[in-house]
Parts: sequence; structure tokens; C-alpha cells
Amino acid sequence: MPKFSIIIPVYNLENYIETCLESILHQTNQDMEVLVVDDGSTDHSVEKIKKYPVHLIELEKEGYGNGHARNVAVKKAQGDYILFVDGDDYIEPDLLETLASVPNDPDLIRYQIRKVYEDGRKEDLQEVSFEDKNGVEAFSIISTFHIVESPCCYAVKRAFYQGGQFRFQENAYHEDFGLIPYIIIKAKKVTSITKIGYNYLQRTGSIMHHSTYEQAKKKVYDMYGRYQDLMRQAKKESIDTSIYRSFLANSMILKITELKGKDYREMKKKLKEEHVFDEIQTNTLPRKVKKQILKWSPKLYYRLRG
Repeated sequence: MPKFSIIIPVYNLENYIETCLESILHQTNQDMEVLVVDDGSTDHSVEKIKKYPVHLIELEKEGYGNGHARNVAVKKAQGDYILFVDGDDYIEPDLLETLASVPNDPDLIRYQIRKVYEDGRKEDLQEVSFEDKNGVEAFSIISTFHIVESPCCYAVKRAFYQGGQFRFQENAYHEDFGLIPYIIIKAKKVTSITKIGYNYLQRTGSIMHHSTYEQAKKKVYDMYGRYQDLMRQAKKESIDTSIYRSFLANSMILKITELKGKDYREMKKKLKEEHVFDEIQTNTLPRKVKKQILKWSPKLYYRLRG
């Protein structure tokens, strides 16, 4: 079996997929398999992918998004560790070599991200390192990082991932909301390395940057449904999930600030009725102040925060 399974969901990425695949196939450690999942591309993505020695999966059920594509590939993965790479991003040439040298076989390895802008600027998001912490301890640190939830900055042990029956949400926006934090807190051993291993392209034409208000509204409600599921799950755990629940609550409260007028007021009222604000940790004075401002006006809090 290979050491690494690299999973790449693709939809209409003909201008980026070659750079992505080149960065993977020219790794200094070649102990890997590459699973590319095409979700019904209508451009030349598939033609370009077929030029490379990768396992191409063309979905029969199309249009269910990255979540479905990743779930399909995970079932086929054979590597000791799974990595998720988006088809418009690319990784550093020695990332796999660095990961292979991490000791003690952790369930999860966190590596760091570089933002790459279309004008050529680069921004390294350098975070702290630690070794062999349990999931709750690890998440208390990782939750302070710049990017927490993206699956693209973690190598996850396949046996742990599949054994935990973790799944991305399908046919929904924010398919990865809450999933990686949940995986982290469930892990017995987590390591974070300072290696900048992943290059995250800041694409102005991506779905993250262009949406109508109705799409933005659907994103909020998709996320709210997922939030409710995750909270029910978290409250059943035997471990202390308070920091995880606080993270979910903060994410949900921030998300509703994208709503306008009546939609915003109704969702804010709903969150209050369901005690979402009560999940925010208040173990320090700044957090107590933050909670009070958020309960009064989430939009004001985030405007003051800048």
C-alpha cells in the first residue's frame, strides 16, 4: 500500500489542474497514489488529467460538489494517510517527504498554508508546532490558527478517518463546516509542523468570491442545518467538547452577518432562542465582553473587530 493517498476534486479547472498535478507528481517522495475526481467538467479538465498517471474517477452522479467527490475517493483510497488538495491549488515539492518523517504515527498531521494571489503576492500563514497532543488539547491550539477548517492543510490517517466514518456534507455549500474540528477532537494523537506545504490560490473568479444574495442566503441555511447536526453529535461525546462547540457557535454567528434586513433579524432571533450564543466560552474577561456584544449585535461586533 502507498504511504499517501492524495484526493483532488475537480470541476472546470482546465487553467489550473496541470500546475496542481505537476506539483504532486514531482514530489521528492513518490510513495503515493493520486485520485482525481471529476464532477462533470464541461471544459478541457478531463482531457488534461488523462495525460497524467493518476486514477481518474468520473462521477455518475454529478453536481453534488466537492463533498461528494471527496467521499467517493476516500472509499477507494489505499494509503496510510489521506491528503485533500483542491484542483486549483498546488503543494510544495517536499511536502510528502516532510510528512513521512513525522514520528509516532499520529492520527492527524497539520501543516501550514501559503496564500498565493493572482498579482503574484504571497502570504505565509506560519503557525506553531506541537507533537502528540490529544484531540481536545490540539484543537485548543489549532482553533487560534488563521485557517482551521480547510481539509487541505491536514494529513489524516486513513484507518482513523474511515474507522470514524467521517464524511463531508454533500450537495450543500460549506460541505466541510465543522468536519475537520470534529476529526481533530476525536483524534488520540495530533501533531502540528511548521512546514509551509500548501499553496492556496486566491482566485477572484471562484465560487467563494461570486454569489448572488439568494446563494449567500442558502449558504447560511445550509450551514445552520449542519451546525444543528454537529451540536447534537458533540453533546453525545464522552470527551469535553466545550471549545469545539464554542468554535461552531462563533462560526455560525459570524455567518449570519452575511444576511440582510428581515433575514438577518429572524436568524439572529432563532440563534438566541436555540441558545447558540450561550455556547461561546467566557473563561476570560475579553470573551465575556465579546459574548455580550455578540448577543446584542453580531454585525456591530465584527464591524468593531475590523
